[in-house]
Amino acid sequence: MILAASSAGAVVAVVVVAVVIIALIVLRSIFVVVTEYERGVFFRLGKVLPGAKGPGVVVRFPAIDRVVKVNLRVEVVDIPPQAVITQDNVTIQVDAVVYFQVLDPVKAVIGVDNFRFASQRIAMTSLRSIIGRYELDQLLAHRDNVNNELRATIAQSTGHWGVEVRQVEVRDITLPPELLRAMARQAEAERERRAKVIAATGELQASEELSEAARKLHESPGALQLRTLQTLAEVATERNSTLVFPIPIEFLEAIRRDR
Repeated sequence: MILAASSAGAVVAVVVVAVVIIALIVLRSIFVVVTEYERGVFFRLGKVLPGAKGPGVVVRFPAIDRVVKVNLRVEVVDIPPQAVITQDNVTIQVDAVVYFQVLDPVKAVIGVDNFRFASQRIAMTSLRSIIGRYELDQLLAHRDNVNNELRATIAQSTGHWGVEVRQVEVRDITLPPELLRAMARQAEAERERRAKVIAATGELQASEELSEAARKLHESPGALQLRTLQTLAEVATERNSTLVFPIPIEFLEAIRRDR
């Protein structure tokens, strides 16, 4: 009797555990938890239901409904380095980064097989085609214009999938080594040219000022005497044994004529 009772209790315990497990599995298949940053796209017997569900707990019918969760957060797609030929026939390596966000989960699921992969491919082809329309100097100086044009071009394609392109940034432009050396020589030559122009401008201004000063001194002989005395005073302040005897230029010219 005791053995039969213990066997019956064990069977009941096994049955209870099995029922609990089956109930958990059924509940898990019926109730789907959709987080705050996700939405659930429902397919009932293969047909998509209008509107995405969530966030929170949503109910589905097992074996009838299929739920596809879509992330609504801003996602980042890296565009690997692309070999691009610019308009002035310079081969460069360009890579970029694209920020996009799903606005319509239903279109993002049924409009394209994999919207992440498709967005990356669209960005790669658009990058090559747009960079090819710019010269190298324009590309380096006006990168914001390139980013805006890339964003507009990519958004035209991804908009049909319910995906919005938030931002596109050209991250790095790799130039050939020989072009880098040529640009370095050009920059050095430009700096030398500017230095020479500045020095020549300074000499020109100094000569103009000296010419003006000479004209003023010539017009006023007393000013020349005052300048001579000021020079003697400056020399006298120094502790040296130098003696300065100013000789008028007219006196030297008179001696020269006597000869």
